[in-house]
Amino acid sequence: MRSIHWRPDKPSTLYWVETQDGGDAKVEVSPRDIIYTNPAEPLEGEQPEILHKLDLRYGGVAWCDDSLALVYESWYKTRRTRTWVISPGSRDTSPRILFDRSYEDVYSDPGSPMLRRTEAGTYVIAKVNKENDGGSYLLLNGSGATPEGNIPFLDLFEINTGTKERIWQSDKEIYFETVVALMSDQNVGDIHLNQLKILTSKESKTENTQYYILSWPHQRACQLTNFPHPYPQLASLHKEMIRYQRKDGVQLTATLYLPPNYDPSKDGSLPCLFWSYPGEFKSKDAAGQVRGSPNEFPGIGPTSPLLWLARRFAILSGPTIPIIGEGEEEANDRYVEQLIASAEAAVEEVIRRGVAHPNKIAVGGHSYGAFMTANLLAHAPHLFSCGIARSGAYNRTLTPLDFRTLWEATITYIEMSPFMSANKIKKPILLIHGEEDNNSGTLTMQSDRFFNALKGHGALCRLVVLPFESHGYAARESIMHVLWETDRWLQKYCVSNTSDATASEVDLDKKDCELEKKVVTSGGFSLELDNSDCSRHVQRSSLCKINQDELVSNLAETVIVEMPLCCI
Repeated sequence: MRSIHWRPDKPSTLYWVETQDGGDAKVEVSPRDIIYTNPAEPLEGEQPEILHKLDLRYGGVAWCDDSLALVYESWYKTRRTRTWVISPGSRDTSPRILFDRSYEDVYSDPGSPMLRRTEAGTYVIAKVNKENDGGSYLLLNGSGATPEGNIPFLDLFEINTGTKERIWQSDKEIYFETVVALMSDQNVGDIHLNQLKILTSKESKTENTQYYILSWPHQRACQLTNFPHPYPQLASLHKEMIRYQRKDGVQLTATLYLPPNYDPSKDGSLPCLFWSYPGEFKSKDAAGQVRGSPNEFPGIGPTSPLLWLARRFAILSGPTIPIIGEGEEEANDRYVEQLIASAEAAVEEVIRRGVAHPNKIAVGGHSYGAFMTANLLAHAPHLFSCGIARSGAYNRTLTPLDFRTLWEATITYIEMSPFMSANKIKKPILLIHGEEDNNSGTLTMQSDRFFNALKGHGALCRLVVLPFESHGYAARESIMHVLWETDRWLQKYCVSNTSDATASEVDLDKKDCELEKKVVTSGGFSLELDNSDCSRHVQRSSLCKINQDELVSNLAETVIVEMPLCCI
């Protein structure tokens, strides 16, 4: 029994799912999942009612009322997804399939039904009425993926006939607009199309996201917000969605950012930060589809690679790295081969454009992106000067049930694990990990063991463990330190073009008792203390006060976090 929830369309009614295959996808059984429903306080002898039977894996229910609900099911191995129309209150109405498609095919995505708020504070599918029309209409809100990028839309969809009418679509020349929420849901009952109101967002490459109320029948827009540019220093940055091709013919895309006022004739090629996260696909066609919009505002998060635009880096953000396994082949069967091919295509493109210096390209990523980073430094060191890997997993044998089991595909697990190729990594790599990472695939010991393997083979590497942090980093002190560590690494091993440096160039005897010293200041920046006092080792995450005179005089409430790398 799983996915136990209250029905949002009626009071005191539960629904849940029971698997018929014991949770084992290899078991052939029909049905595979059964959805049950029952009152919270059933009458004596009342048995749970079967709501629907599924042959794929249950994916959720969108409720409307007793006459309408949408049930979702999918199957990962084939990427198939189906949407069923059911009538929860009528056993005489047979379920029927509304959509049957591959969820990898974003170009065919019909969108999702918009929800309205009920008096009880729950959300159900909104029904819409058209004047002089007895049809039963829903609003389908879609991302509108196209070969030119996402063009979001809102369709009026007749649930019985399947006919649809596009009543709104984003501008595609300059702006990127999306439907955020339905606003005309104050009254109970169906919504009249002529009284429809929706909340939309609107942004462009240079204009920050603003919110609008759009009212029918004339689609009059009323602007609600006027947020200023969050980082005016980067307001004139250059953003471009670029397209290129992998050597096996797969179409790839990436977003290229260049710093403000960049002039290729004067500035020449720049140091470049390549930041990505691979994806798995079952078909080349789906892998080559364009995702995202060239008109989206360049949002910058706390540890975003776009921060290095302020350091005059070119940023190649999200270059697509599809790992494809068509037919009976698993994607990971040719993981390293496809990873290298995708990275080579991206690097060749930015070099061809003249924006990236061939010897000053760094690679980085978080989680699966960190796994990618380590693999690229091991198997394609000619492409990159250094790497930054945050919260990654490096030994896939420690996650032995991820795709085929370790015992079924031992060679694949070993070949795609950068831990097993630690002896090949010669370029500098910075490892960062939260001390309390609770993501089952990326436990902190992944970085611990990988660091030990790298040091044992003489690699130039550094491990930073962030106290009290999980898979992502939340504390201001941690975020500022991650930025400092990353910037120092990039300046030393990318900008300065010392990509051929190895650990043999430093005195390892002096490094044997190196302490990773993290200094956190209320002033919002970090300093590295002198490493001369290595006479003692402290517990990881231990905090101790230090004399203010040991730092510069203008720092207040300074705390040092000491983490002995040699004792990990």
